[in-house]
Amino acid sequence: MNNTGNERFCQSCGMPLTEEKLYGTNADGTKTDEFCLYCFKDGDYIDKDMTMDQMLDICVREMKKQGMPDNKARGMMEEVLPKLKRWQ
Repeated sequence: MNNTGNERFCQSCGMPLTEEKLYGTNADGTKTDEFCLYCFKDGDYIDKDMTMDQMLDICVREMKKQGMPDNKARGMMEEVLPKLKRWQ
């Protein structure tokens, strides 16, 4: 994937899908470029009952591990998550 605006992001958690190995799987076992392997497996969400607030907390925690300040990560995810396919 290049950096020309064609980047793909998981439509559940917002993670950049920069490599096919990060793709989730459809019911038939093929890869989907809409969701990551942490959110989507065998054609369904891994945690079907997760709320958007729970996802936000998980994403912020992971972003903090990568060095992003809490308030910046939280603000970014509060803007991004509601726009993703899973949460609309």
